[in-house]
Order: sequence, then structure tokens, then C-alpha cells
Amino acid sequence: MSTLADVARHAGVSKSTASRALSGNGSVNEETRKRVQESAKALDFVASSAAAHLATGRSKNIALLTPFVNRWFFSEVIDGVEAALIGAGYDLTLYRLTDDIQQRQALFDYFLVRKGVDAVIALSLFITPEEVDRLESLGKPIVGIGGRIPKVPSIFIDDRAVARAHTEHLLALGHTRLMHIGGDQEHQLDFEVHGGRLQGFRDALSYAGIVVENDFLAAEISTAGGYEAGLKVLSGDNPPTAISAISDEVAIGVMSAAYKLGLRVPEDVSVIGIDGHPSAAAFGLTTMVQHPARQGAIAVSAALAGLGGMSPDAGELEMELPVELKVRSSTGPAPK
Repeated sequence: MSTLADVARHAGVSKSTASRALSGNGSVNEETRKRVQESAKALDFVASSAAAHLATGRSKNIALLTPFVNRWFFSEVIDGVEAALIGAGYDLTLYRLTDDIQQRQALFDYFLVRKGVDAVIALSLFITPEEVDRLESLGKPIVGIGGRIPKVPSIFIDDRAVARAHTEHLLALGHTRLMHIGGDQEHQLDFEVHGGRLQGFRDALSYAGIVVENDFLAAEISTAGGYEAGLKVLSGDNPPTAISAISDEVAIGVMSAAYKLGLRVPEDVSVIGIDGHPSAAAFGLTTMVQHPARQGAIAVSAALAGLGGMSPDAGELEMELPVELKVRSSTGPAPK
């Protein structure tokens, strides 16, 4: 197996120059860098990450904390983070973090220290002030995605404003019997997404002067959950003519329930979602598109900026991302 010294001899440079050329740290002219890289390739040299860690104090490894790995939004963000890290020459260590107190303590007090990660990205997850302080005491940059973390650069959409906007689309079509099918308000791991989207829906109704009894039904955030809720809501007496769904997956489930019951979409019931799920186009679903993979890439840029010593100003700690309304065939005028 070739060593760094072999590469240096092959390229005709010192060992320290070869190290700088391959790591990207330090000043090396482009011609020398290219010659060293060609020598490393010719000798099948692979740099030791452990050695690089010892030399630079950096592991070239960033941790991502997430409550889920198998739900679409979360997997899309993870994909965006991973792609951006690979492009930057970094590894990803993924941790599924729940609200279990002992698991959290072990992670923050042991695993993040033992693994020697350079930075932490927290996905749609609450982190206590004590946990933030613990990470900061280790000198590790932190970036949040999906919600605000006090004193930490955070990337998110305004769930309340987004839900209000997509409800206003239904109101503009003349609907007055509306319902929001969303997440359980008592079990949302402090994400505040469930509550924010329900409140945005109610904000739009309130501003329009519309009062609706039984305007909300909690459902599992999945296609199956939306299907079950849709069957319950649409088979009842005087069902809503429009449904605001917390996510595209729930919305697709509701549409499937409508078809099962012999209802037409949108002639009998309009359905709108939030996310921009890749299946939305196939179902003709009107939705609010939020580009989760892009959020992951932005978070990586913020983490790397923190590693480079670029501390954001107070006004730059929060980055609210735009969301676009994509109108398709699942929404139409209220039935007469």
C-alpha cells in the first residue's frame, strides 16, 4: 500500500507539500497540486482520515440528527445533505434521535464526542438549551432544519403562512365547507409543524369570516392515514367540499378515499397538500412545493461556513425559505 511519502517522492515534492496538495489545506500552486494528485492516482494512494484528523483536528465528518429516516420529507433532506457533503469531501454520520432522555444524553455526552464529528445538523427536531450549550462547549457548529433553534442558524419554511396560503387558494375557489386533516396536536415532538399548519388553516378561515364546525381531524402522516381519514370525513353527512391536508402523502390518501366512495376530484371535493412530493404530479395534486433536498444542501453550506469561522450576524440566524403554489387538477370551484 502506497504511503504519503511515496506520493511525495513520485511527484518530486516534500511530504508536507504533498499533504497540503491532497487535503486542500494550505497554499500550493495549481501545477504542483495537479502533479501530486496525479501521483496519488497513479500509486492508488488513499489518504487516511485518521491521520488527517490528527494533523488538522478535523474529522471531515458531519453528524445529522433526525427523528425519522423512512418518511419522504426527512429522506429527501438526508439525500440533499449527503450529496452536498460528498461534493465537499465530507462523510455523514446519521443519528435517529427520539425523545428518550437516556438516549439523548448518551448521544450528546458520548457519541458525538467519540465520533469526533466536526459539526451537527439537526433535522426538524427540538434541541434543548442545555444540549445546544453542550455542543457549543465542544466548539461544534450547529445548524437546524425545519424549525427555529434559539441562537443557532436555522433553515425552515413558515408552516403557518404556508397553510394559510394554500387554504386561501381553496377559499378563492368559493369553498366554504372546509376541513384540515393534519397531525396529532398532542404528539408532535415539539416540531410545531402540526400546530402551525392547523393554525394557518384557521387564520385563513377567520380572515375570510368563515366559521366551520368540526374543521379538523387528526390523522397519521402517511398515505394510509390520509385514506383512513378521508373515508371517515367524506362518507359522513354534509361532508366538506374542500380538504386542506398537512402533507402531500395525506392528500393523496384522501383523494384515493374519495375515488373509493365514488366522488369526483375536484367536482365533488377539492384536495390540496403541502410538500412537493414526486407523486403529486401523477395524482394531479395541487400543492405547496418546499424543495426539502435543497434545504439539506443549504444546511451543509451553513455548517461548512461555521467550520470556516464565519459566524452569522444576529439577523442571519434564521433563513425562511420560499414555498411555491403548484396548481393542478385536484382543486376546482366549489360545487353549486
